[in-house]
Amino acid sequence: MSANANEPKGMENILTQDSNYTYLEKGEGQPIVILHGLMGGLSNFAGVHEHFPANGYQVIIPELPIYDLPLKETNVKAFAEYLHEFLLFKGLKDVILLGNSLGGHIGLVFAKTYPEMIKGLVLTGSSGLYENAMGESYPKRGNYEYIKTKSEEVFYDPAIATKEIVDEVFETVNNRNKLIKTLAIAKSAIRHNMSKDLPSMHTPTCLIWGKNDGVTPPDVAEEFNNLLPNADLFWIDKCGHAPMMEHPDEFNQILHQWLKNKHY
Repeated sequence: MSANANEPKGMENILTQDSNYTYLEKGEGQPIVILHGLMGGLSNFAGVHEHFPANGYQVIIPELPIYDLPLKETNVKAFAEYLHEFLLFKGLKDVILLGNSLGGHIGLVFAKTYPEMIKGLVLTGSSGLYENAMGESYPKRGNYEYIKTKSEEVFYDPAIATKEIVDEVFETVNNRNKLIKTLAIAKSAIRHNMSKDLPSMHTPTCLIWGKNDGVTPPDVAEEFNNLLPNADLFWIDKCGHAPMMEHPDEFNQILHQWLKNKHY
């Protein structure tokens, strides 16, 4: 779901365009920088965006250039470099990075490369070890019902996959340029497997996972927890690949308590 489309009421009017960046910024205090996924926009984090600025945190959500970079630069590492440039542009340091799906993977690559710039990492349904991609669905990309089914499978409750969400996925996989870049990103994510890097990454990490995640299944969360030396794992029941969308209140409660425990 692109960051420009279907933003919840109130979010669409506060997107800032500054230099080469489009982003949402709200609140003051400890900065939490949110990284959306491949098919996930800023609106996926509406609950986080409402809760944390009211509790002494600054929330910043940059729109990542998923489909805007040249094909040879359409990869996880380039997105992490884009994030680095954005944080320098904003003068941000000691940030908490929160990433879902591909956003989590970008956060991991960033944390490995620039550990001095972040004080905490929050991963939810993150790629970086293993994920079930849409894969075989691409030959059927003209079939709306198939895309609808695949979109619904991302969530425990299929009703979360609204018509707006399905329409955006359908448009993406039927747009030749976006499809080519989506496949390039998927291949890049597989190439950038983090399993050998994780044991040497000491950034405090909060893992919030849906027990029913079919994209990055629960054993992926267990592996992240085992390989990362400073990780805490929390589960949300009856929840798929996007806990902050399906159970925003529980997600916020878990994250807020973790941040308080770490004195962030």
